[in-house]
Amino acid sequence: MTPVNSAIRSSRLTHDPGSGWQGPPGTFDLLEMANLQLLEVCERMNLSQDSFNMLRRFERVFAVTIPIRMDNGHIEIFDGYRVLHNTLRGPGKGGIRYSPDVNVNEVSALAMWMTWKCAVVDIPFGGAKGGVRCDPKKMSRNEIEQLTRRFTFEISPVIGPTQDIPAPDMNTNEQVMAWMMDTYSMGAGRTVLGVVTGKPLTLGGSQGRRQATARGCLFVAAEAMEKLGIKTRGASIVIQGFGNVGMHAALLAASEYGMKVIGIGDYRESLYNAKGIDVERLAVHAAEHGTIAGFAGAEIITADQLLALECDVLLPAATAEQITRMNAPAVRAKIVCEGANGPTTPEADKILADRGILVLPDILANAGGVTVSYFEWVQDLQSFFWSEEHINAQLKTIMTKAFRRVWDLAQKEKCDMRTAAMLLGVKTIATASELRGLYP
Repeated sequence: MTPVNSAIRSSRLTHDPGSGWQGPPGTFDLLEMANLQLLEVCERMNLSQDSFNMLRRFERVFAVTIPIRMDNGHIEIFDGYRVLHNTLRGPGKGGIRYSPDVNVNEVSALAMWMTWKCAVVDIPFGGAKGGVRCDPKKMSRNEIEQLTRRFTFEISPVIGPTQDIPAPDMNTNEQVMAWMMDTYSMGAGRTVLGVVTGKPLTLGGSQGRRQATARGCLFVAAEAMEKLGIKTRGASIVIQGFGNVGMHAALLAASEYGMKVIGIGDYRESLYNAKGIDVERLAVHAAEHGTIAGFAGAEIITADQLLALECDVLLPAATAEQITRMNAPAVRAKIVCEGANGPTTPEADKILADRGILVLPDILANAGGVTVSYFEWVQDLQSFFWSEEHINAQLKTIMTKAFRRVWDLAQKEKCDMRTAAMLLGVKTIATASELRGLYP
């Protein structure tokens, strides 16, 4: 068996010329980050070069052009992507994001992470991801609907309930999923509920889906706190991001765990209150103003100060590459629970590990969303829907089981939780690949 060639490590992956990736010097392209993580795990497992090449490959990278007539009458052209990483254990699964920063490398990295994530929580999906490079904050509802419908039409040959199932992600929501389901269904000539998840309840959505990612994060964080001897009631938590994940994490942490939310930040402003922020009032304020900026009852701090607050749990739930080698030395949390995808760079990972900070990696911590998406898909296929209590109970069972598997593996291998989660996910896919073999 030929081991993975470590020379791969020194050859930087090329950026797609049309990707639009313009990260500052010293930052990671997400695809580089994902491949580096995979390489390190494959070396640790002593996998062959052939196995590494198979795991690294993408089954499909689909790029589309989306012309839209804007409200002002002019035609604007957007770039869209749908990337499918691996379907060895089932159809592709992954979100659709709308952002000016969307590029093929980012989407590809997220698709790869989805493969490992689904394997870690042991649900029968492979990884996929999609997105459109646009700025939805500058677009009307009509323009977003046109964009969604044309994008769905363009990718309709490669999605479907048995091949690739999109879901909401950054700047997309239940309404966007409803438009996607309707567009796909019109082309199919029948209503196809299972083509996407994260839909409104009246259109085949699932109870508990909106809170699922946040709830899953807290299930995992609570397990980790127990391992470290930290009581959840009265524990302090800092949350970066106040979108769907961050907002629900704050609300659930306060109402169901009795935790004290001492810091919260969004794209406009960061807030701090040592006695705890009234997150219910904050959620109302954010719904009215579109931001937490201007909220009374907490002092304004900088984004860097937010990440450096002393707390029991830091939950980054914004975007990738937020904890880096530059600010990781200032982090004073006992636990970092990754609600976002890729919020911690590899250099920062090592710094946090050396400082004894427990990192709960994204492919474990934020897997609650894809888990309840799996529940929604199953319900749609059966046309039989479950109660929220049943869904939350099943989610807790899956998330706590996954945490314990990763924790136990980390203790056995004497490694950090990210390495253990990657070992578990990659081994699952590598085993599936070996058992299935090659066709023909």
